[in-house]
Amino acid sequence: MLIKIKKGWELPESAATPESAFLKRRSLLKGLAAGPILAATAGLLSGCDGESSQTAQAADSEPDPSAGLYPVQRNLRYRLDREITSEELATTYNNYYEFGSSKNIWQKAQALPLRPWTVQIDGMVEAPMEIGIDDLLAKMPLEERVYRHRCVEAWSMAVPYSGFPLKALVDMARPLGSAKYLKMVTFKDDSVASGQKASWYPWPYVEGLTIEEANNELSFIATGLYGKPIPKQNGAPLRLAVPWKYGFKHVKGLVRFEFTDKRPVSFWEEIQGSEYGFWANVNPEVPHPRWSQATERLLGVDERVPTLLYNGYGEFVADLYSGMEGERLFI
Repeated sequence: MLIKIKKGWELPESAATPESAFLKRRSLLKGLAAGPILAATAGLLSGCDGESSQTAQAADSEPDPSAGLYPVQRNLRYRLDREITSEELATTYNNYYEFGSSKNIWQKAQALPLRPWTVQIDGMVEAPMEIGIDDLLAKMPLEERVYRHRCVEAWSMAVPYSGFPLKALVDMARPLGSAKYLKMVTFKDDSVASGQKASWYPWPYVEGLTIEEANNELSFIATGLYGKPIPKQNGAPLRLAVPWKYGFKHVKGLVRFEFTDKRPVSFWEEIQGSEYGFWANVNPEVPHPRWSQATERLLGVDERVPTLLYNGYGEFVADLYSGMEGERLFI
């Protein structure tokens, strides 16, 4: 008798929202965007990724040249243990310190121009390069993945990202064997991102992964969300998605990928290294210095659920940290 043990992330395909369903819902939301129903929903929110009663897309009149690329094929290898978070919540409940420290930043983020957008790939690579965002997208194998997202503030959501494996960019970059880390840097333009005028923050926002983490199959560069280009407040046009790590690692608005032999000091690590480390892997047994990580609040649902080690993705990533007991892997 064959007994199958369900993995932490796994659901039957029927439990994941099909592409056709969220596309139909998208049309409905356009009609409701300015209505009182959404206002009532947004008013209940508190906590890491908005604020308004309108869907975020309604405020963004600038057409995205990449819109014709979406929707893309969903990769069914990546499934969930929960319902997909509604689009209006996922796109209006945002942390983006470049635009301010409150959750009410999605409207401010619409000021960010997405073209021209040039990506720099340099450091320990065979040939440094600069490439425009649309040329980069044309070279990458786009797909959709449904991922959980766990904020260090102990809330969570589940969303369908479109994009490409980070490994595809690493392969294109052809890093030298001496490169041990990938340092990622966001845009810096305080003329549109007012939060960057706060001189006490170490702008631009920097994050990093080891080369092994960057090449892991879960590491993903998100360029789309809910079957269309990723909104500005969610990290357009390029955003890192590493679902086994806390959300502050998921750097937005990327403009540079630097391969290096020195471990990067990340944005929050530089601000408060005693609370935010380099690794930031999700672990319910390791509390934040100021709150527990044992449970999390599902965004849009009035309930708390147990937090899973590595956010439920341990079978993909646990081996990356074998023999590293001396490292401060969590938070």
